[in-house]
Amino acid sequence: MKERRDAPIVLSVHAKDRLVQRGTTAEEVANTVREGDWQPAKRGKQHSAKQFEFGGISPVNGLPYRYKTVDVVFADEPERIFVVTVKVYYSN
Repeated sequence: MKERRDAPIVLSVHAKDRLVQRGTTAEEVANTVREGDWQPAKRGKQHSAKQFEFGGISPVNGLPYRYKTVDVVFADEPERIFVVTVKVYYSN
């Protein structure tokens, strides 16, 4: 299927919970899908990752980091991009 980066992005309840828990925003998730490289993931899904400047304290472990990488797993459906989950990795 051809990548449709301009399709509406819809987040699952699980993805909404994880983005808050892991310290990212819906805007960063959308930016990652729209601007990151799409790669195949399990069960016919796609994923895209993008690094952002962070310069803050991780909500996961309370330690300071310069960067965070947002990794989005999603389904490229006919009418939308459906975000299944969101992972966030912190680094210096």
